[in-house]
Amino acid sequence: MSLQTPKHIDNPSVLYMDGVSVSFDGFKALNSLSMVIAPGEMRAIIGPNGAGKTTMMDVITGKTRPDTGTIMFTDHHKKEHDLTRFDEADVANLGVGRKFQKPSVIESLTVFENLEMSLKGGRGIWQALLHKLSAEKAQKLDEIMDMIDLADKREELAGSLSHGQKQWLEIGMLLGQEPQLLLIDEPAAGMTDEETMKTAELFKRLAQKHSLMVVEHDMDFIEALDCKVTVLHEGHVLAEGSLATVKANPQVIEVYLGR
Repeated sequence: MSLQTPKHIDNPSVLYMDGVSVSFDGFKALNSLSMVIAPGEMRAIIGPNGAGKTTMMDVITGKTRPDTGTIMFTDHHKKEHDLTRFDEADVANLGVGRKFQKPSVIESLTVFENLEMSLKGGRGIWQALLHKLSAEKAQKLDEIMDMIDLADKREELAGSLSHGQKQWLEIGMLLGQEPQLLLIDEPAAGMTDEETMKTAELFKRLAQKHSLMVVEHDMDFIEALDCKVTVLHEGHVLAEGSLATVKANPQVIEVYLGR
């Protein structure tokens, strides 16, 4: 299939997926999935268990190869990349950041050290701790700490943070990689109500500079994000629109919300 389909030219996208299918032992985890994420767009992804949400993130990030379909990513320099040709490390280097549900911060390091280690073009753990930061990188770290609201926790060990703060720290570590597109898996799980709402505000700030794809079950959180929602079911898009629109969709109620 030609990449330059007319709708592709008309709608510049950071992520363009068309007809993506993946089978595992005959089970179609993704079934001709198509989706477009615009630059600077935040998109919430919902759907029942087994709808294909994790597999979708796996194929975008190069962890799983699709059987068929197109996955194009447009980087900072407006250059297009066929993500089906790259492995996970390459996709991350192109500018696609992924945050899993469980935070993977290093608890024995401080907030600052975790962030410093994550900077793009960063060093290994010991070099990061032993070298002197350039003024530019120091400023970037300050900006990230302000963004994730952990500036006052700078010298505290990551292990002492609350669950929500660890999630924010890990998002900060992703930002150190300067991603164009952030894929975030169930960020609100296990958070207090206050942390959940603070996270929604953080994501709105992030969306001013990045594109975000947020997989989530918490409807209050999705409502707070106030963004377009895509409902996945059996590996393809069942419905798309505002949260109010998809909540009123009879098919969505039947397969997901009515449970």
